[in-house]
Order: sequence, then structure tokens, then C-alpha cells
Amino acid sequence: MKRVFAVLTLITTLVAAPRPVAAALAGDASYRTLSTAHHPDWMRSVPDATSLAALSLPGTHDTLAIHGGGPTQTQEDFGDSGGTLSAQLAAGVRMIDIRARVNGGNTFTIHHGAVYQNANFDDVLDKVADFLGAHPAETVVMRLKQECTGELGSCTDVPGQLSFPDIFDLYAAKRPALFWQPSIQRGTAAATPALGAIRGKLVLAVLHGAFGGPIDHYGLTQFLDWNGTSTYVQDNYNVPNIGAIATKRDQVRRFLDVTDAGDPTKMYVNFASGASTFVQPQWCAGGALWVQGVNPFLLDYLNQGHVTHRTGMVLMDFPGGGLIDKLISFNPVFSASA
Repeated sequence: MKRVFAVLTLITTLVAAPRPVAAALAGDASYRTLSTAHHPDWMRSVPDATSLAALSLPGTHDTLAIHGGGPTQTQEDFGDSGGTLSAQLAAGVRMIDIRARVNGGNTFTIHHGAVYQNANFDDVLDKVADFLGAHPAETVVMRLKQECTGELGSCTDVPGQLSFPDIFDLYAAKRPALFWQPSIQRGTAAATPALGAIRGKLVLAVLHGAFGGPIDHYGLTQFLDWNGTSTYVQDNYNVPNIGAIATKRDQVRRFLDVTDAGDPTKMYVNFASGASTFVQPQWCAGGALWVQGVNPFLLDYLNQGHVTHRTGMVLMDFPGGGLIDKLISFNPVFSASA
């Protein structure tokens, strides 16, 4: 999540109230019920010739942010060391958002801001490799971001290490069979692939620097200008107060409409997440006080039939099983038994 939190003690005081009334805190089809979805093989029924741009991919924002309490947690906790990622992949999530700190020994640890998430990048790669080994018809798309800015509320990279892309190259070189190779060629971004070319592979969508902007043309060509919100990315993450959750809902809705009617050869990434010093991620996702959250709104909007072709890649906080089910249903030749 691309924001710097205020002093944590102040945040703790501020967010202790109010208890959300409109929120689905007990869990419903849209929110905090990820384990009710089970789609480990849903891509198996999609034709090989289908472009990645034509798919509707459930995704998670700050995929492994399960520690730090209300201000930093963005996902249900299914275990450290990548256990949460395994649960998401089994549910049907196919786009992940990984935030890494440069640590000693030229390694990556997973952070959300200053908070270590009890996972390392090897855990991420291990869990993805295990999943794809068991489900070779699937693919996983990853956005990898350098998390640490050194500012208040963020983390600081360990000094004396290789650069972020150099360290990524070390990881990629150790796992050549895991990655879709065209997406990890430094300086040569890849064209949008068809599903048949990437089954059983981890696809790097973009490698982001700490202050935004892609690094060294890794990933997919279309995302070379992904720097916050752009033509094909909606990432208006700042939700300054509870009332502004309604604005975030509208931003997600409008971008869904753009995606559905847009260029079918282009990929669209729609972040349903948002937060600020005064709004926790769970409130934006599930609702607070009188304001409906993004997740229940999104499921309602999709159920009403406003989207007819595709949703693109939708990255969510605390997604519910019913919302994952619905997003997957927009894919070609979807089978509910997958």
C-alpha cells in the first residue's frame, strides 16, 4: 500500500472507534470469507488461445499483509511463511501484489510499511511453485514492489546490498522453470501472452521501485507506464475519511465500466483497496458506520449485470468467497466445478 502512516500510537487511538455498523464484520459473500471459495483449477477450462487481457482475475492487494493490526492488515490470516498465499491461490486468486524489503545477504523480506509480515520472498516463490506444480493448467501474475522508502512509517532497506533489480535477478536465476521467462528479461518487456504460453508459470507484470514507477522494463510492455493510476490502472488508494469510501466505490465502478467496454487487447488493473490515517483497510473493504464498503458494493454491482464481458484484474482487501466466485464467472468457458 503506497502511503506513509502517521505515528502508530496516534493511529491506534484514532482507529479504536468507531465500530463499523454497515460493515460485514461477521463475514459475508463479499468480505472476510475467502475460504468459502475453492477454485484451484478454474483456468483449466479456459482455451489456450485466450489472451491474458481477456481474463477476469481475482487478485489481492498487499497479498501477505496479515500483521500489524487494523492500520496495516489487508488480508485474512491463513498463516505465516506464505500460508496465506496458499489459501488465496486455492480459493481462485490469480494476481498477487508482493511488497519486499532489501535484507541482509541480498535477500527480500515481505513488509507492509514498517511491519514485517513473517514471510520472505523465498516463501512466496515456494508457495507459487508448489501450487503450480499441483495445478499446471493455472498461471499466477505478480506485481513486485520495493516497499521501503526510509520515511516515517515505512521500512528502511539494509545498506550495503545489491540493488533491488539485481537481487530479483538472483532469485529468478535460481528458479528458471518457475517464471515465464519473457517477463523477467531486464530491459526487454514482454508482449501480452495467451494463456497457453503461461500455464504453470509465474508471470511478472511489473517491477516497481520504492517511490513508484517501473524498474528497468521488467514485466509486460503494457505496464511500462504503470506509476500509480494510469490509463489501464486504477489505484486511487487514498481514502481520507469514512465518507470518502463512497468515492472509492465509484472509482472502482467507473473503471469496471471502462474495462468492460475498453480495448479487448489491453489489460486493466482495478484496485478495490484504499486506506489512510483515518480509514483502515478493513473499513474501506467491508464498510463503516453508515457507509457501504467497496467489497459488498462490488458484488452487488456485478450481480446486477452491469458488467457483461470482463472485469480485468481486480485487486482486493479481505475478499469474500462469493466475490471471488463472481469474478471468476466472467471468464470464458467457466465451470463452477473447477
